[in-house]
Amino acid sequence: MTSVPTAVHDEQHAEAQKQPPITMFGPDFPYAYDDYLAHPAGLGSIPATEHGTEVAVIGGGLSGIVAAYELMKMGLKPVVYEADQIGGRLRTVGFEGCDEQLTAEMGAMRFPPSSTAFQHYVDLVGLETKPFPNPLAADTPSTVVDLKGESHYARTLEDLPEVYTQVMNAWNACLEEGADFSRMQRALRERDVPTIREIWARLVEKLDNQTFYGFLCDSPAFASFRHREIFGQVGFGTGGWDTDFPNSILEILRVVYTGADDDHRGIVGGSQHLPLRLWAREPEKIVHWPYGTSLKSLHGGEPRPAVTRLRRTAGNRITVTDATGDIRTYQAAIFTAQSWMLLSKIECDDELFPIDHWTAIERTHYMESSKLFVPVDRPFWLDEAVDDKGEPTGRDVMSMTLTDRMTRGTYLLDDGPDRPAVICLSYTWCDDSLKWLPLNANERMEVMLKSLSEIYPKVDIRKHVIGNPVTVSWENEPYFMGAFKANLPGHYRYQRRLFTHFMQDRLPEDKRGIFLAGDDISWTAGWAEGAVQTALNAVWGVMKRFGGRTDEANPGPGDVYDAIAPVELSED
Repeated sequence: MTSVPTAVHDEQHAEAQKQPPITMFGPDFPYAYDDYLAHPAGLGSIPATEHGTEVAVIGGGLSGIVAAYELMKMGLKPVVYEADQIGGRLRTVGFEGCDEQLTAEMGAMRFPPSSTAFQHYVDLVGLETKPFPNPLAADTPSTVVDLKGESHYARTLEDLPEVYTQVMNAWNACLEEGADFSRMQRALRERDVPTIREIWARLVEKLDNQTFYGFLCDSPAFASFRHREIFGQVGFGTGGWDTDFPNSILEILRVVYTGADDDHRGIVGGSQHLPLRLWAREPEKIVHWPYGTSLKSLHGGEPRPAVTRLRRTAGNRITVTDATGDIRTYQAAIFTAQSWMLLSKIECDDELFPIDHWTAIERTHYMESSKLFVPVDRPFWLDEAVDDKGEPTGRDVMSMTLTDRMTRGTYLLDDGPDRPAVICLSYTWCDDSLKWLPLNANERMEVMLKSLSEIYPKVDIRKHVIGNPVTVSWENEPYFMGAFKANLPGHYRYQRRLFTHFMQDRLPEDKRGIFLAGDDISWTAGWAEGAVQTALNAVWGVMKRFGGRTDEANPGPGDVYDAIAPVELSED
């Protein structure tokens, strides 16, 4: 996801830390998924007569693996289909010929503490996290902001010219005036559902048709074009915001309200370890299956291959054809892959979903994203720079870099001073990502090194490179066609249809049985938390379809739906 500046002033930060933590508790659906997962009663149960029944899970990304894992624990038999590799956009790769511990995160690489349902599974499989070196973060040695050919070196915001503080203050004021920011964050911290719903219902009605850029322009605090330009190119937190300017402001508010862009952490060893460990994990509490059962063992080691056809058959069943030609029929299925797959890669019956849901799938807007990483011999950027006379300057020779040049964001990732390290030479979005699309990895690297040499003329990055670059453009990945969903103005109604699809008692009988999940179905697309939350929604839906129920002490998301359902806008 692109960046959001911190929405509290520095002097307020310490006080905010004393309050209850912010989590991704709403605002659209203020349900405590973290409490649901932590409760000793578990997520629910199904009748013993249904134990061992197969359920198709289409897509082996985080959402699919979480859903399959929880269904297995209930005593069902998930059958996972995966076209590429387990992990989806949690994709960690190595560098040919380099130490296998040297890795690059091609998809998700930084996770906020507010992602508490996601963190539940991180803790469950025993993964460690460490601070991610975002610009101006406490654990980032230094940051360089380079705009219009002028560079500024900083360890804190106070080291940058005054105009950057003005921009931060303008954003804080914009949020307060236009989005009732402090009151909403307080309500989210306290899990005050009536207040959350009162604020959000008003804002959804008012802002659904507004772009992010239009929201800025409507604020007196952002009357200055120069301030809006700097905010778009650099921002605060993790980088610039301009690639999100055409998107709905509601998408941005969901992120800033829930602290999704604050205090990021990376997963030691790589984020793909999470779905891979869940795939192989043998849960201690499991129904029907013998102790020692895992998703991996249920599948004989590998998931089923890509799905090529989905259709409804007699008895309102879901029939799945895979790439080998194998045909299987299920009472229930969960679809977690990128939703556009239903329009292009998979032959689908129109009867799978109501027409309004098909419209929502067709209208989904996806963001492009590109990255390129290179392995280097050591974190040379921590060497002390010298001036033209050879005197030490007290500055690092290279820093985490935000720029308006082609690279946009450059991240420096190390595991200690005496170990090989990795540079993300460029992380870009939307139009900036499309600029890289015609170039192969080496061509991209050459352009990036040239851009960075203009910022750091005395630094020879190339001499430290110890392996070939690795790159990705998610819009060019055949099973993804984009990095993540981002609603445009007017898309709220479409998103509501997709997110609430798990409540199938509201659907015609002949449109039930297949459940949508995945981060692009969530209200917080681009964040792993959304993948987890929608997986749990789908698990609840499947449980109900098989006649199951939750414990009274631990109601599931569907049990409390009527009290916290997303705001419904008129379609007239």
